[in-house]
Amino acid sequence: MSRSSPVPPLGLGTMGLSGDPGRETVTTALELGYRHLDTAQIYENEAVVGDGLRAALDRGIVERDEVLVATKVWVDDLHPDRFRDSVETSREKLGVDTIDLLYLHRPRGPYRPETTLPLFDAVRDDGLVDHVGVSNFTTDQLVVARRHLDAPIVAHQTEYHPLFRRPALLADAREHDYTVVAYSPLAGGRVFDLDPVVAVADERGVSPAAVSIAWLRAKGLAVVPKASSRDHLRANLAAADLTLDEEAVARLDAIETEEELFPE
Repeated sequence: MSRSSPVPPLGLGTMGLSGDPGRETVTTALELGYRHLDTAQIYENEAVVGDGLRAALDRGIVERDEVLVATKVWVDDLHPDRFRDSVETSREKLGVDTIDLLYLHRPRGPYRPETTLPLFDAVRDDGLVDHVGVSNFTTDQLVVARRHLDAPIVAHQTEYHPLFRRPALLADAREHDYTVVAYSPLAGGRVFDLDPVVAVADERGVSPAAVSIAWLRAKGLAVVPKASSRDHLRANLAAADLTLDEEAVARLDAIETEEELFPE
């Protein structure tokens, strides 16, 4: 979608990862070829993600500049007197000198575009952050954000799957050259019960999960599915390279049911 995006097309969604198994999942994902780690302050696992990354670095699996590490500032820390400390804390937990991509997680609570967004510019200017993104914005909120943010928005993370489509956001991304990153790409497992998804999967000899991820990739979105087992990690990675023809994409586009899993 973006002509020059720093965001790899497939990332590891880490919500729910914890402890030693979570660290091992992160390291395994990097070993298999993932180069995009997605976490958030509210997940309370930035240190787990950082430890998994450090293990991969120490074992020579990856170089630091090969991996995009993304986290999100939760609404409680959008207060001007808490924001910078929260970013510093995230950076320390992740064990990185610079956070590659820092999202504003949700535009609510103390969020005020004219005062909140310059805080993101400041941490970018000071080298704590490389790129800035937003999450769970509407198109109208994106218009306002661009007025108050000097840094380019390189990514917008939003719920997106066959049961919840937001084509206006894709059009905005094409116009303004940023990447839309889909979370919950499997609709919380509901894609396994959607007849059009299952039919395409059966025809292609792949899983419904692979079809959903491939459908999102066909639309130009980056995808951050959650997985913990080596087999699921490998399958999601392969799904990002699966190509669906226009007819298969249209069949998923025609699904009439709509279900938003994470409304405001």
